Amino acid sequence: MCDDQTCTCDSFDNECDCVDYYHEMPRLGEPAPEFVAETTHGQIKLSDYKDKKWVVLFSHPADFTPVCTTEFAAFSKVYPEFEKRNVALIGLSIDSASSHLAWIKDIKEKLGVAVPFPVIADLDTRVASLYGMIQPAMSTTAACRAVFFIDPHGVLRAMIYYPLTTGRYVPEILRVIDALQVNEKYHVATPANWQPGDKVIVPAPRTQAEMEEREKISSPDKKTWYLLMKDL
Repeated sequence: MCDDQTCTCDSFDNECDCVDYYHEMPRLGEPAPEFVAETTHGQIKLSDYKDKKWVVLFSHPADFTPVCTTEFAAFSKVYPEFEKRNVALIGLSIDSASSHLAWIKDIKEKLGVAVPFPVIADLDTRVASLYGMIQPAMSTTAACRAVFFIDPHGVLRAMIYYPLTTGRYVPEILRVIDALQVNEKYHVATPANWQPGDKVIVPAPRTQAEMEEREKISSPDKKTWYLLMKDL
């Protein structure tokens, strides 16, 4: 017998009654789970974006709810910022396409904001299960507020989970994209509280010889042998 907290099946294979609850979580640095889904813009596949765009896939608990409405308005208002970064923004909830369309229409009429990105109608929870968006202790029928950052190679680079009661801070999502793209292009890291234009971190030495060379550097940007900053 299985419930939303405990699995007593022999294995988590396709025969397991609770496979939807216990689908393996996606892992950073590995290919993001492929999916085909119906959206408010028609059918899409994750692989449609491979070698073309970054993808930010985000889930929300339900249409016509207050926190989600503020989030969709916030994402939509800065949508040009996602486009400028070559990012495809994709929403998702376990609602029907007709519900999505009616809600999007209501947001336009009541808040004066047009929603320009596709929203997945994940009624069978297939995509939500692939990405671990359903957290049974919180809800077995609604996706949590998850955000997945997928690079043009189709690799999952970052993910953030929020509880149902906490709306997302969209500038932080843009900041994470900026940091990931800086890492991809320049092979550097970004420090705490980094913002575009700030100094970045040069990778730490990996060998004794590299450490000795680093110690020879005399610069205010060298805090110690393993922490060296620089401008891009």
